[in-house]
Amino acid sequence: GSDSNPMFAMPWYWHMVVGGFAFGLIFMATDPVSASMTNAGKWAFGILIGVMVVLIRVVNPAFPEGMMLAILFANLCAPLIDHFVVQANIKRRLARNV
Repeated sequence: GSDSNPMFAMPWYWHMVVGGFAFGLIFMATDPVSASMTNAGKWAFGILIGVMVVLIRVVNPAFPEGMMLAILFANLCAPLIDHFVVQANIKRRLARNV
């Protein structure tokens, strides 16, 4: 961390409610229009956002508010996540009927 940057002096739990993180977590990530539609896809979508937020905020210290960028990237992946979940369900149902 840095002694001149007050963001590094805050405890870890304050990062969850400060800035765009809380707004993105409550309002933006739960948007049903751009998120995954399947139940398993919603879990994968949320995990993907969480992993990307941690990577963006930790790896790139020049961009501490990575919540909206992570949501944007996850929204790009949402149709792909739903496609893989539906294909896995089709394979599972076909294997059950054989």
